[in-house]
Amino acid sequence: MTTALPEWFYPGPPGGWTADMLDRLPPDAPRHVELIDGSLVMRPPQTALHMLTLRLFETELRPPAHLAVVREMTVTLGMRQRPEPDILLVKKPAISASTTSFRPDDVHLVAEVVSEESVERDRTTKPIKYSNAGIKHFWRVEQEDGAPVVYTFELEPAVKVYVPTGIHRKRLQLNVGFEVDLDLTLPWPPA
Repeated sequence: MTTALPEWFYPGPPGGWTADMLDRLPPDAPRHVELIDGSLVMRPPQTALHMLTLRLFETELRPPAHLAVVREMTVTLGMRQRPEPDILLVKKPAISASTTSFRPDDVHLVAEVVSEESVERDRTTKPIKYSNAGIKHFWRVEQEDGAPVVYTFELEPAVKVYVPTGIHRKRLQLNVGFEVDLDLTLPWPPA
């Protein structure tokens, strides 16, 4: 089965897509679109495990008062880079009613929940882009036997690369400028 792309999508604007264009996509555009290397990437429907993991981080992560947990919003890393992490910790003053994207210096942490179609982007492409932009913490969440496993990384600022700080199964305990202690057990079936 093939589905025709909408007329606005192909071949795209002259000169390619830019970060500011995401705010002006037509109403029939998919809800979650990110810009990677000037190309639009549409996200497929999420799995229940993906949804429950996002809910866990969104409701149980307790950052200090100056930070907020934000879900599925973009970070503008450059003219042709506007990825949409699954979870972000951002500075509260960066959030307003009209915010559609955050600047890297307003982002304390990004988390990507890996899906079958996003493995390469979440393991390779996005971490490089986030570290180059100076985002201090990166978490990659993978699935193992139906449960989340969180791989945590911190930016080594001298070379702007992420170094691993842990692999967390069942419980996520670490310091990212504040103490994190999360039970990774997901409610199944969801409530």
